[in-house]
Amino acid sequence: MKQAILVVSFGTAVPRARDDIEAVETELRALRPQLPFYRAFTSPRIRRILADRGETIPSLEDALEQMQRDGITDAAVQPTHILYGYEYDKIRKTVEKFRPQFERIQLGAPLFSCTADILETAAILDGCYPAEDEKRFVFMGHGTGHFADLAYPALETALHRRGRKDCFLTTVEGWPDFESVCRFLKDVPVTLVPLMLVAGDHALHDMAGDDPDSLKSLLESEGCRVSCVQRGLGSVPEIRRMYARHLKALLDAEE
Repeated sequence: MKQAILVVSFGTAVPRARDDIEAVETELRALRPQLPFYRAFTSPRIRRILADRGETIPSLEDALEQMQRDGITDAAVQPTHILYGYEYDKIRKTVEKFRPQFERIQLGAPLFSCTADILETAAILDGCYPAEDEKRFVFMGHGTGHFADLAYPALETALHRRGRKDCFLTTVEGWPDFESVCRFLKDVPVTLVPLMLVAGDHALHDMAGDDPDSLKSLLESEGCRVSCVQRGLGSVPEIRRMYARHLKALLDAEE
C-alpha cells in the first residue's frame, strides 16, 4: 500500500497564528518524512478568506480526493482538534464516506482523547505557567454544546489536584462560561491564555479584545489587572508531541 499523512485543522485566517498550525504539521511530518504529506482546513469561512488572499487550502473532501488521484491507498488522517466534539464528528463522517475509496484509512485522536491526555496537559500547563504570588491564570477554550465540553472542567480539576488553585478554565461557547469564572476573580492580577491550537480570532477578540463583553473587559470591570498571552497550544513542544503520539499510533498500526 502507498501510505500518506493528512493533517486536518479547523484553520485560521490570522497570519501569525498560522505558525502554530505549521509547527504541529512540522512535528507530525517528521515522524515519516519519506511519506507524502497533505493538509486540509475544515472551516469554509477561513478557506474563503484565504482564497480571497490568493491562497488555496483544500477541504478535507478535496484533500482526500487529491490523495486518490495521487495513488494513495493508505491514508493516516490526523486532526489537530482539541476534543471529540461536533467538528471532530464531521471529520469522522467524511472519513467514513471515503473508506471504500482506500485500501485503508485511519483517523487519529484529538488532543484530549482520554483521561491521561487531560492529566498530561495539566502537567504541561503547570510547567509553562508557574504560580506567581497572587496572580491567577485563566485558560480560555473554544467550548461546545457537545458532551465532550466536560473535558474543560476536568482539566481545571486536574490543575487543582496538582495544587494549582490559581488556575481556572473558561470557554467562549461552552461551560464554564465567562460569567462563571469572573465571579471568582476580584481585584487580582490575571493572565489570560488561549487553550486553543492557535491564538486566532477568538484569542484576539473574545479573550483580549476591547469590547465590553470580552473576557479581558469583564475581568477589568471586576478590578482585575489583566495581561494576555497571544500564542496557541501549537507553540508548546510538549503539546505537539502529544499530537505526534496520536499519529504514530496510526502509522505503527499493522496492516
